[in-house]
Amino acid sequence: MTADVTQRPYRAGFACFVGRPNAGKSTLTNAIVGQKIAITSNKPQTTRHVIRAVLHRPDSQLVLVDTPGLHRPRTLLGERLNDLVRSTWSEVDVIGLCIPADEPVGRGDRFITGELAELKATVLAVVTKTDLVDRKRLAEQLLAVSELGEFADVVPVSAVSGHQLDTLVDVMTGYLPPSPQLYPDDMLTDDPEQVLVAELIREAALEGVRDELPHSIAVVVEEMIPEGQLMKIYADVYVERPSQKAIVIGHRAGRLKDVGTRARKQIEELLGTRVYLDLHVRVAKDWQRDPKQLRKLGF
Repeated sequence: MTADVTQRPYRAGFACFVGRPNAGKSTLTNAIVGQKIAITSNKPQTTRHVIRAVLHRPDSQLVLVDTPGLHRPRTLLGERLNDLVRSTWSEVDVIGLCIPADEPVGRGDRFITGELAELKATVLAVVTKTDLVDRKRLAEQLLAVSELGEFADVVPVSAVSGHQLDTLVDVMTGYLPPSPQLYPDDMLTDDPEQVLVAELIREAALEGVRDELPHSIAVVVEEMIPEGQLMKIYADVYVERPSQKAIVIGHRAGRLKDVGTRARKQIEELLGTRVYLDLHVRVAKDWQRDPKQLRKLGF
């Protein structure tokens, strides 16, 4: 890594962060790219679509692929998400296994390490949330993580304080193959705006709802119509049962108004324009288990 930058070949390729739910994967992706591309939530299985975020550097291009977390599936949706994760893992060049510094290494970490051992990608261990522990605890965690498996590198980082983020990117790009640029200079994500907008609405809808709801919410953006300086967005929030619809709408539609306000602010930041957001809550009975409904909702 000490070679002069002018001598180094240009590298470009794909990388992703994996780990059990809440290991800090999406937060890390956002911190590295420097803007909100992946949605974050303290609910497991927040990310549902594969979103690519592009990091441009003078000597490299790192394309971060944000995938759902791997978990034990209980529904057809769960199985499809796991298939999506595994197919993504098989296509990337570098994988960062995220393990939080403030939680003991557990069965979930061992299970994922075992799954990764079969792949051709370079696997790094990324110890996240280092801002939450002292030096002694961090040293113990780094040792425990290095004993988990064969990693090309172990890198401690904090997405919140920014500690070691550049180092992590240096290490990851070092393992990418020599390659011409994959995306144009001004491209931050190859994801259609409608998918990103739907994800931001879903994130807002997940805020503060009871634990039974996270998997049951899906969002479909029906239309995005630019009118002068304004973008009109019409979107449907789908739940599985009428009782869930009542939770999402809230007393006198108060919750839905909050969801709209929060989502609109995020969407305006993403699109760089004023937004009119029209939200409707609809019931699609047991959609997570129904192949026809899953297709309609984009899974």
